[in-house]
Order: sequence, then C-alpha cells, then structure tokens
Amino acid sequence: MRKIILASVSPWRKKILSTTGIPFTVEESGYKEDMRIPLAPRVLARHLALGKAKTAAARHADAIVIGADTFVVYRGALLGKPHTPKRAALMLEMLSGKTHTILTGFAVVDSKTGKHISKTVGTRVKFRKLSPQEISWYVKTGEPLKAAGAYVIQGKGAALIERTTGDHNNIAGLPLSAVLEALKKFGVE
Repeated sequence: MRKIILASVSPWRKKILSTTGIPFTVEESGYKEDMRIPLAPRVLARHLALGKAKTAAARHADAIVIGADTFVVYRGALLGKPHTPKRAALMLEMLSGKTHTILTGFAVVDSKTGKHISKTVGTRVKFRKLSPQEISWYVKTGEPLKAAGAYVIQGKGAALIERTTGDHNNIAGLPLSAVLEALKKFGVE
C-alpha cells in the first residue's frame, strides 16, 4: 500500500481520519497561507488546501497527500481566530442565535503523478441565543481564542450549538465521506 500523509497538525483532523482504519502519517504542510487572496470563500478554501497538499507532496516521491483548510463564513465574511478575549466575545455575540457556514476545502494529491482532486464542503451551524453570561463563561475557558469563529464544537463550544446541517466531521475540519470518496479514486480504500 502506498504511503498516505495527512498534511495537517490538527488533532481533530487526525482523529477523524483515524476512524477509517486507513494507515497514515501526519506532517506539517509547510505551506504559507495567505487569506488575503481575492477569491470567493469556497474557492479560497480549496486553493489553500491544495497548496498545503502540494507543498507536502513535493517532499515525497510516491505518496497520497491530503491537505485541508477550514474557516467560518458569516454573511459573506471570513471569521478567523479571534486571538483576544474581546474579539472572541464580539464574534460570539455576532453569531448568537444566527446561522453560519463552516467551509472546509480539501485536496488529495498523488505525489508520483501530480494528479489531484480538490473540493469544498459546507456545513450549516445554528447557534442558540447566548446570554452575556454564557459568552463570558465560554471566553474565560480560553477555548475560543485559537479557533476560527471563536468556538470549538468538539469541546465546550458544543453547548453553544442549536443544530447543524451537513457533515458533522466537516465542522471539525475534515469532511470524511467526501475525502474517502476522493481517496478511492486514487486506489485507497
């Protein structure tokens, strides 16, 4: 079997891919992201994922490499990581009671042939109406500071969600069924 590489240091992506039983290794892509590229969010997600996969693939003669990039889109704007408690609280207030979209672009690259498949998957997420106390509590956990959209659905942020529509794994950064479909096209099952 050919070497499969997940070009991501995200523990969530690793955990999701591990559920398949497919043997793989993990490595950082080394790709320099530029979120300022003037592309539509769905195209940008795919572009960044392909950049990550191709950068990692260039280091291997015969491997199948998976790259991914995830972000939150609300009313057409990309919501990145807030980094500060104040910005996290503002993002959570903005999303409170509203629906937004999680976009994950992924790419699967064959380092031997250069062939690739890339796609963007969207999942809709609706927040509950959050009280100022709930927002303050969640921000104080520190969890939202380094998470796109200021929440981690796999952690305490799960309590903020009213409902989701679409691939739940996509919210954590890897739309598993779409990735498995792409891997099959490269002979990985």
